[in-house]
Amino acid sequence: MTQEATYLPIALRLDDARALVVGGGQVAGNKLRLLLERCPDITVCGVLSDPEILQAVETGRIQHDTRPLDLTLIRTLLPDMRLVFAATEDEDFNREVAAEARKAGVNICVVDDPAPSTFITPAIIDRTPVQIAISTNGAAPVLARRLRTQIEALLPDGLSRLARFMQAQRGWIRQAQPDTQIRRRAWENFVDGIGAERALRGEDEAATASLEATLKGVPREGEVWLVGAGPGDPDLLTLAALRLMQNADTVLYDQLVPAAIMDRVRRDAERVFVGKKRSNHSLPQDGINEELIRRAKAGQRVLRLKGGDPFIFGRGGEEMEALVDAGITVRVIPGITAASGCGAAAGIPLTHRDCAQSCVFVTGHARADGTLNLDWPSLAKKGQTLAIYMGLAPMADLCAQLQAHGLPPDWPAAVIEHGTRHDQRVHVATLATLPALILERRVASPALTLVGEVVTHRRSIHHQET
Repeated sequence: MTQEATYLPIALRLDDARALVVGGGQVAGNKLRLLLERCPDITVCGVLSDPEILQAVETGRIQHDTRPLDLTLIRTLLPDMRLVFAATEDEDFNREVAAEARKAGVNICVVDDPAPSTFITPAIIDRTPVQIAISTNGAAPVLARRLRTQIEALLPDGLSRLARFMQAQRGWIRQAQPDTQIRRRAWENFVDGIGAERALRGEDEAATASLEATLKGVPREGEVWLVGAGPGDPDLLTLAALRLMQNADTVLYDQLVPAAIMDRVRRDAERVFVGKKRSNHSLPQDGINEELIRRAKAGQRVLRLKGGDPFIFGRGGEEMEALVDAGITVRVIPGITAASGCGAAAGIPLTHRDCAQSCVFVTGHARADGTLNLDWPSLAKKGQTLAIYMGLAPMADLCAQLQAHGLPPDWPAAVIEHGTRHDQRVHVATLATLPALILERRVASPALTLVGEVVTHRRSIHHQET
């Protein structure tokens, strides 16, 4: 049995080096892309066909050795090179290039052929100066690429800004605080606190102030993040939401956030349920506001995780106002709202040029006396779609009022129950039949109602047909 090859992951400096790419097709172009921003002196040899290589030659970014491609040319070029990529379509020739490179003591990578290579290229996440490399020792490149995609989804786009900011501060911090242990603790508090968030956003002055305060031992400043968790499917979370879910000290959430999404929250974060159900509030809104303020003033990074989008029937606006008035730093991360998420998952377009040129979002949340206070004449119109949130309890009144103000009894309507989730059900009916259908099928919240001719354009694309 052949012994498995072992590799040492290293970061190779190339800003003072020469590199050689043997081949001129697409495979060679892929490897050239890795080198272009890292190596100033690149030579390519062979017949050129890849557009990126041709453009790089035309613009003078790389040199093209036009001599016939053979081993004599390779031997001539090798002594000046620090590394070589063999990327022709001739497997035997690639291996001959590798043999010559080994004799010359030059690092060689034969693309898609680890055996003759002295190095392989990992899947790279590039947030220069931060780079993350994922390797399977050449055994499973597709797996490495999939892992890269998963990890990249967790990394903020501003990671490069954060790393450069921290690099720029190292000099004065070393002079201001000679004790290595204290400096390390200050950096850890900075990275875990609001300062790093500010640097990620490019707010360097505010980030510097946070770092100075951290170095002086000032208690960490708190912050609140109002984050939309989307309609239920964890795959619909935004990248920003995922990152903040991993950074939070405390999470306040309600019953619209399913367990599958809460599983993405940092494991050691404190979880506080503040759910509101009809006529049964776990914590009133004023109490939620006070809790957010209290925790932020105690220096915590508080995640207020809300179903859908925080600013669409989610009381995010009320919470933002209370926090800002209390002097708390707030960030708002939008989420996919139920109307667009559930409509897409159910195969029902919210607009359609044949029948719906507008879409109106309405809350079906009743007043304390159980009645609805809506502008019925503006809602009971053709040529538009109604997306009704929280409309299960007053459904009979909703349908009756829409008919009383002009829509026909056979006007299409649908309720999407547990939209985007694995247990989604879609109930298609009319204004006349929908209330009874909901009772008969025991439809449960969360559910979204869509009213309009767009329902007739529905196609079953993902979930159970009902």
